[in-house]
Amino acid sequence: MNKTELLGRWTKEKSEELYGIKNWGAGYFSISDKGEVMVNPYMKNKESDTSLMDIISGIRERGLDMPVLLRFENLLDAQISFLNESFNNAIKTLNYQGFYRGVYPIKVNQQQQVIEEVTKFGQRYHHGLEVGSKPELIAALSLLKDKEACLICNGYKDEEFIDLCLYAVKMGFNCFFVIEIPGELDLLLARSEALGIKPNIGIRIKLSAKAGGHWTDSGGDRSIFGLNVSQVITMVDKLKECNMLDSLKLMHYHLGSQIPNIRDIRSAVLEATRVYAELVKEGAPMGYLDLGGGLAVDYDGSNTNYTNSRNYSVEEYCTDIVEAVMSILDPSEIPHPVIVTESGRTTVAYYSVLLFNVLDVEKLEEYEIPESLKDETPEQIKNLFEVYKSLTLKNIQECYNDALYYRDQIREMFKHGSITLRERSFSEKIFWSLISKISKEKQKLKNPPPDLEDLESAIADIYYCNFSVFQSIPDSWAIDQLFPIMPLHRLTELPKRNAIIADITCDCDGKIDRFIDLHDVRNTLPLHDVKNGDDYYLGVFLVGAYQETLGDLHNLFGDTNVVSVRIYPDGDYDFVKEIHGDSVADVLSYVEFDPKDMIERFRETAEAAIREGLIDPTDRREIMKAYDTGLRGYTYYER
Repeated sequence: MNKTELLGRWTKEKSEELYGIKNWGAGYFSISDKGEVMVNPYMKNKESDTSLMDIISGIRERGLDMPVLLRFENLLDAQISFLNESFNNAIKTLNYQGFYRGVYPIKVNQQQQVIEEVTKFGQRYHHGLEVGSKPELIAALSLLKDKEACLICNGYKDEEFIDLCLYAVKMGFNCFFVIEIPGELDLLLARSEALGIKPNIGIRIKLSAKAGGHWTDSGGDRSIFGLNVSQVITMVDKLKECNMLDSLKLMHYHLGSQIPNIRDIRSAVLEATRVYAELVKEGAPMGYLDLGGGLAVDYDGSNTNYTNSRNYSVEEYCTDIVEAVMSILDPSEIPHPVIVTESGRTTVAYYSVLLFNVLDVEKLEEYEIPESLKDETPEQIKNLFEVYKSLTLKNIQECYNDALYYRDQIREMFKHGSITLRERSFSEKIFWSLISKISKEKQKLKNPPPDLEDLESAIADIYYCNFSVFQSIPDSWAIDQLFPIMPLHRLTELPKRNAIIADITCDCDGKIDRFIDLHDVRNTLPLHDVKNGDDYYLGVFLVGAYQETLGDLHNLFGDTNVVSVRIYPDGDYDFVKEIHGDSVADVLSYVEFDPKDMIERFRETAEAAIREGLIDPTDRREIMKAYDTGLRGYTYYER
């Protein structure tokens, strides 16, 4: 905390600034005068503000434990509308002669409820689906009813996959078979002839353009999927020979996910549209230009080209795409195609919030250091003590260096048996008291020494929380993705503690020690003091994209409880769906245990304990009851 924040009463406005909720919340999230996080899918209608703490109360009253993945139906609806309306406005303003068709890539969040709601809310815009595998295609065909919506089939395809695509065309679906690798064309043509169904063919190209961010290798000449220009020409010639060029209707590329810089997006569109124009000149009817994914989410709210942000708005994204396409096609008088984008991340990211409670807190203890030491105290501990007493602003760097030196000396002495465990313990108290003192003094410096910049993280509290990083936000662990994290209440109180977050997986990687900041990355998160027995809730926001799909069973922590809420304009809301998280038996069955067999094996063990005189039959009954209850229970901490 800086001096300005410490002066005066803490307000919700200070919390808004501290946690950046106005920057990353996209108008959907805010803080109330009571200091609680509010959600509002209608943005400007303040009557629709709904407290997350009220929703948590409703969840607890219904018997569900934390952690909970909370989904807001309206936010998904709002994001689909926002994307489509932004493209429609750009098309109208620029007098573009084609139209826009969005598709949702199922891989971004494959949960049935999510896909069903995408198709339901997207129907008024003919918003379709993109699939990359046979299971995803089968799922899409069960839910997509709008025959005007695009069904884009990417990925590696076998004969069964191809046949399903062709049958979808025969049934009237606007289904496109995208050629990802050269060998697919021969198989497609063979199955098309065998079934007597003419396909809608798309072609995925490799661009020379590349984008920044985590997924930069998705684009460029050496990207895994797609055809280079030589292979494109070979394919065109093959279609001409077979009198099938009239089936080539779509061109597709994928530059990557979460592209932070608008210049990269525009550069790719210009190159791709040039290829599209050449395909038209080759005689292909075309008509659809699929620009893939890449529309980023501003996770940290900085509005920059940093990996976790973007330096453009959705409106700017749409306008730049439409302008770029027109700039290439208009000089050659080529008709404007249907613009397709596969924007999954921005569609579903805001839709889900992970809620969890704090179970315990570990703080760096404040030790009482004596005024003087006994004569028999080892010399190195006396030296460390003198450093503690002599600390000033002028010698802060020197004291820090000396502290590390003497601490290491003392630890080596302990290894060699030169000091006792009690003496080692006393030296650690002096050392950490000194580090804490240095950290406080450092706040007075305008330009603290570089060695002291991360000192807060070394003495940060550890907040143990009821969730699994690996199950619920795996990208935080795997690729250092930053998500907005903040308390859900007490936001009119000063957060006095600097903390890192630990999950309950007992894994050293099961922690979060990087947090969003407007100008950089924070190593600690400001949180409030938590007293034993108090409820304290945190939320991880913008987790709707990829996290559920990528989550694993680390430590056999399964899927969390899921609650879906629909909010009405008057601020009232309904719990529209509740999905209970995995039980212990569920997750054990995923790794090939048979719960019935386990009960029988444990019963035999308990019966043997009776024969050995360790327990009696009454004990066995209670033990078996506890074992069975444990199997049926939630994998997370239960009250």
